[in-house]
Amino acid sequence: MMLDAELKAQLAQYLELMEGDVLLKVSVGNDKVSQEIVDLVDELSAMSSKIKIEHTVLERTPSFSVNRVDEDTGITFAGVPLGHEFTSLILALLQVSGRAPKVDQKVIDQIKGIEGEHYFESYISLTCQNCPEVVQALNLMSVLNPNISHTMIDGAAYKKEAESKNIMAVPTVFLNGEPFGNGRMTVEEILAKLGGGPDASEFEDKDPFDVLIVGGGPGGASAAIYAARKGIRTGIVAERFGGQILDTATIENFISVKRTEGTKLAANLEEHVKDYNIDIMNLQRATRLEKKDLIEIELENGAVLKSKSVILATGASWRKIGVPGEDEFRNKGVAYCPHCDGPLFEGKHVAVIGGGNSGVEAAIDLAGIVKHVTILEYADELKADSVLQDRLNSLPNVTVIKSAQTTEITGTDNVNGISYIDRETEKEKHIELEGVFVQIGLVPNTAWLGDAVERNKFGEIVVDRNGATNVPGVFAAGDCTDEKYKQIIISMGAAATASLSAFDYLIRNTDSFQKTEA
Repeated sequence: MMLDAELKAQLAQYLELMEGDVLLKVSVGNDKVSQEIVDLVDELSAMSSKIKIEHTVLERTPSFSVNRVDEDTGITFAGVPLGHEFTSLILALLQVSGRAPKVDQKVIDQIKGIEGEHYFESYISLTCQNCPEVVQALNLMSVLNPNISHTMIDGAAYKKEAESKNIMAVPTVFLNGEPFGNGRMTVEEILAKLGGGPDASEFEDKDPFDVLIVGGGPGGASAAIYAARKGIRTGIVAERFGGQILDTATIENFISVKRTEGTKLAANLEEHVKDYNIDIMNLQRATRLEKKDLIEIELENGAVLKSKSVILATGASWRKIGVPGEDEFRNKGVAYCPHCDGPLFEGKHVAVIGGGNSGVEAAIDLAGIVKHVTILEYADELKADSVLQDRLNSLPNVTVIKSAQTTEITGTDNVNGISYIDRETEKEKHIELEGVFVQIGLVPNTAWLGDAVERNKFGEIVVDRNGATNVPGVFAAGDCTDEKYKQIIISMGAAATASLSAFDYLIRNTDSFQKTEA
């Protein structure tokens, strides 16, 4: 039995939503994964009379494809889509059966308008929280456009194939046999990479906003909702809606929610924002802020948006170690997400740079997968919580090196080692290994601002208790500011304060301020 009682109960509810028959074409052998696929499709067929099974030979064995009875849709799972990919399986069944996807019509039209043959392959890990969005986007495109097909490939099930293609990070996508992209990608981002993204002309006729939020993470969503509830013209410019939480596996300190995943919280935030009359401009990078009669925000595509007030909620990104080899070997042994990429290093020796909570948690997770983990910490003591250090010290395959200043990540085609200086002896040392996970905190996404607003030496935007910057009408909140504690709930609260402050600023300082319909 592949599915436990809880999963079967969830699945049964979804299968009732199927509108037409689905044919699962199964290609299996005598290996363990093949048997798991047989068990899975048999259980699916037993749960719904609309699911049929046909044994055949596909490009990869073991694998199975999800099709209409009279038409191949091009969706194939090379592996067992459980774990984080369980939702991908459910959506594939529903959409192939004829269930309408919950996607904007504009996106559907863009997908249907793609010409030429597009064969996508995505290499994933079942423990990767970023992979399902890519898999689901490419499956959706395959359902809507007969010129598009997609195969999800579990790197653990096809380890030799993944290694032959030098895949050391997931998700990794190939298009027609050539590298296409790495990391989390929404369907809109994939379309943009295919040449379907919006250009500056799509922003030419936008009237000035009352409040324009730059950033689509928890802070940006909170600020937008608070502004929209005041009935004023509100817009969001987001490089990727959801922000840093999209890269967070588990969240256990969001009060009133005992445990959730970053991707789920991001989806909930976007759904909440879309309940209001908010102009969401996703996949847009801001490049300039200038205060004139109105505040101008210039985008990377050259478009200029104008607003009476602005709230900066651009968050933060993974901090780089900044040594030779880090950029050269990114996705070739250098990684930043142990949950996503850890399974690709099974049986190998890896290093974790950073001895704070994130670094020690990464080492603990990796220790259950890899052969050996070495932690390199710059300070003379680990900074992680004592409970995490106690767990770390109980593991037999972890080495902790303190007072270690990383100087270089070495390699040829892939990472083969790391060099560091022992700060106590000042001697340079080298460790042979095959992977490096950088876990040294975050850096604010504020470099694009230059001197437009006051920032401290760390690049954080300086704000007062109301979220106001030194520029009248410009407010900021969250991880991009000098707020001491970087937490989701603090970011959302600070953004609410900034939004209310922006509204107060409009009332007091904007003669032409008019409330619009919410």
